[in-house]
Amino acid sequence: MDNHAEVSDFLRTRRARITPEQAGIISGGRRRVKGLRREEVAMLAGTSIDYYAKIERGNLAGVSAEVLEAIARALQLDEAETEHLNDLARSAVPTPARRRIKSPEPVVRPSLQRFLDTITGTPTWVRNRQMDTVATNPLGRALLAPIFDDPGAQGNNARFTFLNPAARIYYPEWVSGASSIVASLRQAAGQNPHDKALTGLIGELVTRSDEFRTRWAAHDVRFHRTGAKRIHHPEVGDLEFTYEAFEMPDSPGWTMYACTAAVGSPTEERLALLGSLAASSEADGEADVIGRTTREDPHA
Repeated sequence: MDNHAEVSDFLRTRRARITPEQAGIISGGRRRVKGLRREEVAMLAGTSIDYYAKIERGNLAGVSAEVLEAIARALQLDEAETEHLNDLARSAVPTPARRRIKSPEPVVRPSLQRFLDTITGTPTWVRNRQMDTVATNPLGRALLAPIFDDPGAQGNNARFTFLNPAARIYYPEWVSGASSIVASLRQAAGQNPHDKALTGLIGELVTRSDEFRTRWAAHDVRFHRTGAKRIHHPEVGDLEFTYEAFEMPDSPGWTMYACTAAVGSPTEERLALLGSLAASSEADGEADVIGRTTREDPHA
């Protein structure tokens, strides 16, 4: 990703969304720009116009933490946006030319999978920064079956959401969910601008999906820590959850998600049914394997 372009577009889109009234500036007459002018942001941040203009052109190298904080206040950035601005500033600092040693991809430790398997009644899974589901418990696998069963998605929620029309049925609140996915990917890209898998996924979706491309151009960022989620599952119908996200420090870029249902709710009952259906399907599959083995080798 081009850091200068990312910085410039991010700051311009943040500036354009704030009216003078929201910023506490008295403005009279017609204005030729949407939102605040550059000189108004500079005034609010306590910097010179020329210095802020240089920053908005994409040059964050050498900008102090105090100036970044002042700009964040002037543009009324939230926590996720402020962190994103700091991520972009860190990426702007040139690193010494040296041979890069590629870090190995995190692996699903047997102990992690055993832990997931002990969780019953709550769909739980682990996702990497590009939204591949890398591990799940049985109920999580059953809940996410449409994503796993889509050959084009390859277990990736972003691909499923933007490239499979069935996602609009699976996710009743598709519009807000799609925007959240793009905002999360933008946050991840700011933190990991040289992640080839991540930038490759973004490039693919920008090319293949108009919906993704429009949202990506908005430069919105968002944390994905907790919230409500609605799903229409093809086997058990409508489900409503509250999800919690847990970062995994020993596996950089991985996050564990758990979806809980209110006690006594229809979702709790339907989850129990989904778990029973998944267990029956697994048992039938094992029986089929045993039957084939016996037919092929009667002495087995």
